[in-house]
Amino acid sequence: MAIELVIFDLAGTTVDDGDAVNRCLRDALAAAGVTVTRDAVNGVMGIPKPVAIGVLLGGDAPADRIAAIFDDFAVRMTRFYAEDPAVAEVAGTSETFAALRAAGIKVAVNTGFDRAVTRTLLDRLGWERGGLIDASLCSDEVPRGRPHPDMIRRLMADLGVGDPRSVAKVGDTPADLQEGTAAGCGRVVGVLNGTHTRPQLEGFPHTDLIASVADLPGALGLDPASDRPAG
Repeated sequence: MAIELVIFDLAGTTVDDGDAVNRCLRDALAAAGVTVTRDAVNGVMGIPKPVAIGVLLGGDAPADRIAAIFDDFAVRMTRFYAEDPAVAEVAGTSETFAALRAAGIKVAVNTGFDRAVTRTLLDRLGWERGGLIDASLCSDEVPRGRPHPDMIRRLMADLGVGDPRSVAKVGDTPADLQEGTAAGCGRVVGVLNGTHTRPQLEGFPHTDLIASVADLPGALGLDPASDRPAG
């Protein structure tokens, strides 16, 4: 079935932030007296950040403590995305978005961030102003974030896409692959330029593993010369 919609993750997939999400989350936890490793944070990457914080605190932390740590994390991430000169799209992302749209394929992004952090990041990158994406959705805007399919289903409804087999989900974490699989996406694509390596992603359901989003048009069979399906 032809792909009508591609849904991309943000940090680690289409956004190069030097592992800032992991670092800011560890810093927010450390400020609350909790020390966790980088690998522990990577283990919850991609899911809604309040849920991730709860897991890292041991699963029985009070809601007000989770909320306080999340608020600190959100302040750190918003400041980083607004001010740090290192924030940039992953090389080839804009070109991939443009190639998909030229082929008549809708482009959306979804994320485990809340809307406030996402707004800062999207304003910085200019994808909406440039007409490169059709929609964005955050985990605080649906009942359940990843690995549940709620964000994908909402984007499909918003963009008029009826069959999940015509959707490709692209991300750099196991939660992204689980989300795409749970939604029944026709293509579930892991990228290797983010937080997880090929061996770490291979054990999760997927249809493709590619080096980066720059390789997606080729994986979908688009002819780069014409931005139309090859053959």
